[in-house]
Amino acid sequence: MPRFANFVPEGVIPAALLPFHEDLSIDEPSFRAHLSDVASVNGLAAITINAHATEVGSCTVDEQRRILAITQDEIGAKLPIVNGIYAEGSLEAAKLARLAHDGGASALLVFPPGPLTLGQRPEMVLSHFKRIADASDLPIIVFEYPTQGIQGQGYPLDTMLKLFQAVPTIRAIKDWTPQVPMHERHIRTLHSLDKPVNVLSTNSAWLLSSLVLGCKGLLSGSGSVIADLQAQLFRAVQANDLATARKINDRIYPTAEVFYADPFVDMHNRMKEALVLQGKLPRAVVRPPLAKISDAEIGRIRVALGKGGLLEQGARQAAE
Repeated sequence: MPRFANFVPEGVIPAALLPFHEDLSIDEPSFRAHLSDVASVNGLAAITINAHATEVGSCTVDEQRRILAITQDEIGAKLPIVNGIYAEGSLEAAKLARLAHDGGASALLVFPPGPLTLGQRPEMVLSHFKRIADASDLPIIVFEYPTQGIQGQGYPLDTMLKLFQAVPTIRAIKDWTPQVPMHERHIRTLHSLDKPVNVLSTNSAWLLSSLVLGCKGLLSGSGSVIADLQAQLFRAVQANDLATARKINDRIYPTAEVFYADPFVDMHNRMKEALVLQGKLPRAVVRPPLAKISDAEIGRIRVALGKGGLLEQGARQAAE
């Protein structure tokens, strides 16, 4: 059962990274330290695991169960846990939902199933989410991918509206819509429903611009490195304090430039290197097919952290 039974997905929700040893096994002590570090930030609403940032596509089901157990043990009494549901098929997704439910998660972040890269019909989407909802009554966050391009697994707005009626446990979407007019349309439409569905931004490469459109929060892998800045930014936007928000964004911008550069797939790889530079991780090992980035790119991350005033902070903490 969830420890936070009335959790509503909103506010600032970082997605944790997953440290590995050189032999590619999970580095549990470093993971615990990372979770505790992120959870110590003031103003967080929850923490997400078993998602892109934890390299869930390279983790077995048993490892995902262990990741949830570690997270519960380390920070579960302090913050709600959002558990990712990353599966190619609906039957496996339902099993993962049950695993998350039994493991004490407070919400599910549901990724689109892989076959939808080849196209979709609304009944496929509804069936997928109904199976998940039948397995667990936890609040669901729909991960809304782009509807075009190589990540074109997103759900058209009309499909989402049907989905919200069919599956009432859906409480939010994590909106990866890169087109600003469509992103704003999602926000205005979903927030005005009789039973509103929160829009959480995951447009971390342009977070300030996204938040000022009216997002109810954010769910971001870069929160593994800059959760404090994201929490400050969200508070400033909520307070309509644009001047303060722009100052905070000036510190975030250099990290966004390096984290979300091409190839996009290296974003969490780069975040691990940032934590190593800050003295918060012992190594930046990733599982294949990901591979270590170049020394030149690590140098650019070091410069970005310095511009954001983040390298000095990490160095002080590492020296203590």
